[in-house]
Amino acid sequence: MKRSAAPAARDTTDTPDWLAEALASIKADKAVRKDLPDGGRLHIDRALPFLCLHISGDDEGPVAREIAQANASYLVAPDANVSALVIEAVGGLLKRRLGAFMVLEIGELARDELLTDDAPYLPPFKIEVTASPQGPARIAAKAFANAAEATEAKFRTPRVEIREAEGLDLPFPCLRVRFAPIYRQRESGNIYPQLRERLIASIFDAGLQAFAAFVRATKSMNISTHRALGRKAFIDAVVRTDRSIDEVASTFDFLLAVTPINAEAAWSEFAASEYRRPPRFLYRPLTLEVEKAKKKLFSIAFDHLEDPVLYHLYREKQQELDLQLSLLSARERATFIEFGRALYGPVEPELLRTAQDILARTGDGATDAAPESRVAERHADCYSVEQQARAMIAEYRRRYAGFDATVEVRDDLPTGLLVSGSRLLIARSTAMDAERVEPILSHEIGVHLLTYFNGSAQGLRLFRSGLAGYEGMQEGLAVFAEFLTGGMSHERLRLIAARVVACAAMLAGASLPEAYRLLVQDHGFLKADAFNVVLRVYRSGGLAKDAIYLRGLLQLLAHLASDGALEPFWMGKIAASHFGVMQELSARGLLGVPAVRPIFLDNPEAPSRLAKARAGMSPLDMVER
Repeated sequence: MKRSAAPAARDTTDTPDWLAEALASIKADKAVRKDLPDGGRLHIDRALPFLCLHISGDDEGPVAREIAQANASYLVAPDANVSALVIEAVGGLLKRRLGAFMVLEIGELARDELLTDDAPYLPPFKIEVTASPQGPARIAAKAFANAAEATEAKFRTPRVEIREAEGLDLPFPCLRVRFAPIYRQRESGNIYPQLRERLIASIFDAGLQAFAAFVRATKSMNISTHRALGRKAFIDAVVRTDRSIDEVASTFDFLLAVTPINAEAAWSEFAASEYRRPPRFLYRPLTLEVEKAKKKLFSIAFDHLEDPVLYHLYREKQQELDLQLSLLSARERATFIEFGRALYGPVEPELLRTAQDILARTGDGATDAAPESRVAERHADCYSVEQQARAMIAEYRRRYAGFDATVEVRDDLPTGLLVSGSRLLIARSTAMDAERVEPILSHEIGVHLLTYFNGSAQGLRLFRSGLAGYEGMQEGLAVFAEFLTGGMSHERLRLIAARVVACAAMLAGASLPEAYRLLVQDHGFLKADAFNVVLRVYRSGGLAKDAIYLRGLLQLLAHLASDGALEPFWMGKIAASHFGVMQELSARGLLGVPAVRPIFLDNPEAPSRLAKARAGMSPLDMVER
């Protein structure tokens, strides 16, 4: 082991001012973020019994540097002398406070020795781990090796070699990690971006596992998971990136931009053609320049976030916004469908079979034969819905002052309700059964608006605008909210299934009249209801979004049946794939508990209905007879 890997104690009578300030901050339980005079940085967001060290030297090992900087406590030092000075002072202070302290020094091997230019396959890559002789350090080394080797391999698997320290008298337990630079090509030095990101994430996680093993062995802290040792504060670079992403996202309302403003006139035109010709849809003019927005979106830098988890979340969001902007630029063009397919995915065969099964098992041969009775049932108009919406929002605001939602009744929307940011929009043509009002408001206010304001309370706007792909789980939760309030009917479930069937037909090349006839003739839908479905599906040229309601509901039911918790979903707008991420960020203290919980959970029947879902339930089981 080279001496630079584990600095020995150093006599010094003079403590630099910057180091004295850092020590004073630690003593006062304040965060430390100091740029070193000769380059490098000391970052400690709270007192922890470890420090991740990278000695930058001539700037070799850029990925090792990023891994070090991902930690809650790290030192990037220009040379071994500076690292010795800092570690002796900081380590001594933290050891006195916590009872233990260790250093994990990380760097890169000079070359990828196991890969040859003519290799017919991708061989394992080398990770060297050298541990000081103390017992806790060897325990930490074994934990690092186990975690690194257990990483799911997509490209190359690690081969970890644990070595004995070479007799250095170390002031603290120390691990020295060196990994092969598999993220770059041997000859050209070109970077493999995806491999680079996976390498950072996997070695960073293995480092946390090593720290956790050390903490448990020394009993220096009580932790529930190794993830709890991650960062507990957002650095300024994260906040700047978050604001920049939100500035782009807030320049347009995607759903309003792709939704027709002439729904009633389009219905009259379609009916006048005897349902044979697609009607003309009119849209709001775009208020943004798509190319200018894309240029701003891709000018946002993520290389200073120092957190692999947040880096991944913002990159995902950037890609999603790019697709949404591409959709806006392709409104009413043939490419719109394909961009929509890329954003929302295809209709999977199993999802389509489920939707068809729902329609087959709930069909009652309903037609337009008795429209009078249907109209008579719909005695809650838009103003009644508005009044109850304002009352529900007032109750949420009573429970959480930050629930600052507004309600608008508008003429430029299809029948129904829509949430846009902090606004609940109600179409003036809206009419529904009185007993449907509470369930639909639980859907729109209790899920969409609630997660918007709870996400706002988390400190990053990303959680209110939504993590990439959040809409499916959002709609699944919203439909489930209807069930918890006793509002799931055959009619509602059939509508959700019809959207899937219409999306599948649209993606398969069916025209709007063909999809309309499929719903009316094959599945017995009322003409006006069938048109509302196809209007949504064929808006702007064909949008596959409406399949996500049933897909999200199925994902949620599977999550509940496997004893999954609901609480993380109330923290903000997240996808099913982000459940583990939210748990990690919560364990690290970066996310707080939801500012307000859904009111519909207070429904007297909600606990029993939730228990049924946890016991295993299909969408058809949600209809109460």
